[in-house]
Amino acid sequence: MIVKRFFDAKLAQTSYLIACGKVGVAVVVDPIRDVDEYIRVAAAEQVRITHVTETHIHADFVSGARDLAKRTGAQLLLSDEGDANWQYAYAEADGATLVKDGYEFMVGNVRLRVVHTPGHTPEHIAFVITDMAAADEPISIATGDFVFVGDVGRPDLLERAAKVKGTMESSARALFASLQKFKQYPDWMQIWPGHGAGSACGKGLSAVPHSTVGYEKRFNWAFGITDEDTFVHAVLEGQPEPPNYFAQMKRINKEGPAPFDSAHCPPTVGLAELRTALANGTPVVDTRRADEFAKRHVTGTINIPLNRSFNTWAGALLPFDREFLLIADHSTAAEAVRELAMVGLDRVAGTMPTNVIVEWVMAGGTVETVRQISATDLAAHIASGDAAVIDVRGAAEWNEGHIAGAPNIPLAFLPDRLAELPQVKTLVLQCKGGGRSSIASSLLLARGLRVANLVGGFDAWEAAGLPVQKPD
Repeated sequence: MIVKRFFDAKLAQTSYLIACGKVGVAVVVDPIRDVDEYIRVAAAEQVRITHVTETHIHADFVSGARDLAKRTGAQLLLSDEGDANWQYAYAEADGATLVKDGYEFMVGNVRLRVVHTPGHTPEHIAFVITDMAAADEPISIATGDFVFVGDVGRPDLLERAAKVKGTMESSARALFASLQKFKQYPDWMQIWPGHGAGSACGKGLSAVPHSTVGYEKRFNWAFGITDEDTFVHAVLEGQPEPPNYFAQMKRINKEGPAPFDSAHCPPTVGLAELRTALANGTPVVDTRRADEFAKRHVTGTINIPLNRSFNTWAGALLPFDREFLLIADHSTAAEAVRELAMVGLDRVAGTMPTNVIVEWVMAGGTVETVRQISATDLAAHIASGDAAVIDVRGAAEWNEGHIAGAPNIPLAFLPDRLAELPQVKTLVLQCKGGGRSSIASSLLLARGLRVANLVGGFDAWEAAGLPVQKPD
């Protein structure tokens, strides 16, 4: 048996190619939208992709299962668990095989058995994998978003992201039941999870790539709780806010994702298109580092740095229903376009290199800076009453401790909650270390508000020994 693990750092997502080298066939589990890598690796291993499947209708990235099956001629296997709201609308048209708990299929000498594992989502399945050429007992289970290393899949997304009211508790109870069944597996079975640290599909995922059933039963917090009501409270408490785009991903992946064309590149545009976009209210995203943007940027543009969090904040803050422009040098433009496509943001109308800022100034355009403020200076401004702090961290972070009087408006929700901003001379944006607050500062500055960014964030505030409000 051949196993290849694929990890996309920006999505914190893991997919797997599992092959029978003797027969030369393979299955891919949970592919992302950019499927070229799976095809390349299969060719390098001299195997054909004959099966493609996924554990559930994903909410945090656009699935590549449909496209990969079409490109390779593979059999597409999709979950038939869950009610009508959680079934694939394109399955019949694509000739997909719908599978339920207990369904088995062979990939050469490798057997995969479907296990229904509801809780994270109603239709969620996992795959128990047995290398029949070597053993008659399973070697592993591909758990998707059911069991992670150190955590379990969050059961609140159905309500908080997909807007299905009143489902958090019932989903948590379904997850508890699934975990009790999971305990039956032998301790030596490996766990191949669908996400790692950085994913919003849980609240405490480890960066360790894989684990065993025995290790998780011993050290994963979820297995240490034997009372159902206690588990329900624990699993729902402290979950991070789901990014706004999760509902979009559910819709796209349920209805049928369009293929990603890795060769497509939006046109390069210039001053005329930039001027028109700003005049029309079309979003213009500067993908440079936050410190570069803070020093000088075109008035009215926003900053989402092309780093590991780019997908998350682009998906949360950019529109899915209209076009937008990117400021990104030629060396990074293709990467930015690809990362946006992974979360369904396909409407990039054009890209422009960063030297457009110089051209903009030479043509008489205005530029701005993002004021940076230290913790001690902020304390003085708060005391004088001419500044107010907006904490853009998650609610769980805020609840653990915050600057006294600072309201909590998580970054993903900031554009929709502008009416809640206090009417003061200067709004100071603050997060944990300064990354999220830099993005928030650019959003408010583009709307004409007077803002500043707290350098070093809440960490710097605490390090300076300034007062912190903590729960009783």
